[in-house]
Amino acid sequence: MTVGDIVSATPVSEEGPLNVGPEGAKKIEGRSPWRLAFERLRRDKAALISMIVIVLIVVVAIIAPVFKHLTGHPPNQQYFDTGLTPDGLPRGPTGTFVLGTDDLGRDILVRLAYGARISLLVGVVATFLTVAIGTLVGLAAGYFGKIVDTVLARLIDVMLSIPFLLFAISLASVFQTGLKIVIIVLAIFGWSSVARIVRGQVLSIREREYVEAARSMGAGSWRIMLIDILPNVIAPIIVYTTLLIPVSIVGEATLSFLGVGVQPPTADWGQMIADAQTSNAVEHAWWFLVFPSVALLITTLAFNIFGDGVRDAFDPRSDRVFR
Repeated sequence: MTVGDIVSATPVSEEGPLNVGPEGAKKIEGRSPWRLAFERLRRDKAALISMIVIVLIVVVAIIAPVFKHLTGHPPNQQYFDTGLTPDGLPRGPTGTFVLGTDDLGRDILVRLAYGARISLLVGVVATFLTVAIGTLVGLAAGYFGKIVDTVLARLIDVMLSIPFLLFAISLASVFQTGLKIVIIVLAIFGWSSVARIVRGQVLSIREREYVEAARSMGAGSWRIMLIDILPNVIAPIIVYTTLLIPVSIVGEATLSFLGVGVQPPTADWGQMIADAQTSNAVEHAWWFLVFPSVALLITTLAFNIFGDGVRDAFDPRSDRVFR
């Protein structure tokens, strides 16, 4: 090796040769995909702002009893004397009723706080069930293949072809509507989309070397799926989960708006919007309709923006966006 070869092999920068000593070598270390995703997400201002909004909504839902204590207004209490005008119309925002009242004289602020509990509960629980069922079905379909894949793939197609609202209304006419029925309906119609995504991911990696090595060592099928394959498809599952929560929230509000979801007098955003739509007082009381609609809009928008940020964080090609 000549002197020129040694010089050409030395790391250089615009300022001159770099002295890569022990301290410099420590700085050159590998970073896991999870750490890279976290760093990308941390630099995404829109995702951070949306996460702050989500945290605030969760806090409001948790401290809903505090709003009831401070105002002295239970969510279902009707104040015909103080909550309605002499003409029987809802009162606007005042010191007593910060966001005004509805057509029954109930405090909108307190009902919004309790309605956030319903929306977040349904969004999280229904999404968890949806993802759990869809992941198991997708793993089985993609890994076993052949007849198992054919049967499960056709089942997924059937579930995706059933009209959501028609089935929900039909189910509500048979069973007594309530929070449990809403969660079950959302989970039944959501798992097929998750299963299709997981199935596609599993099909692309089930013949990888580490999977073949696990088979040769005598590992069982479910052990391979849960230990070797699932960690490698968890990223798209997390991304889809964050985007599925607002879909569940909107689905619950839609069912309540149509009268087949959470039943009155339980405070629910969808039911509040429906009450405002059917009330003659909405022409004289804009707050009756606007505030629950804005609450639903802000919540779903924050979850969607955060979900987009998580998706971009797990996509290496999006790294250039945050530089």
